[in-house]
Amino acid sequence: MPLVLPLLLAVVLFCIGVYGVLARRNVITLLMSFELMLNAVNLNLVAFDAWRVTEATGQTLSVFVITLAAAEIGLGLAIVLLLFRGHGHVDADAARDLLEPEEAS
Repeated sequence: MPLVLPLLLAVVLFCIGVYGVLARRNVITLLMSFELMLNAVNLNLVAFDAWRVTEATGQTLSVFVITLAAAEIGLGLAIVLLLFRGHGHVDADAARDLLEPEEAS
């Protein structure tokens, strides 16, 4: 299989993820879009590793990225649950208003 096909798929996945991050305001959709972008990176790592057959560095990095994505999703979902329990919404724009105002000294 030529290297171009997985790279094109990775570009499409990454572009869909970027669109989801820029256009959506729901925190769950933002987390899903981040995961889509990380999966595109994993696809690139594995495709280049299969193309360059000398070492398994791409697969090793891919496992590291998957571990990092799992930790990110766990932390992100905990934040989403706290936001929903405390304020009844998961809107990213409204979450910006939760910052405490700075006191003038």
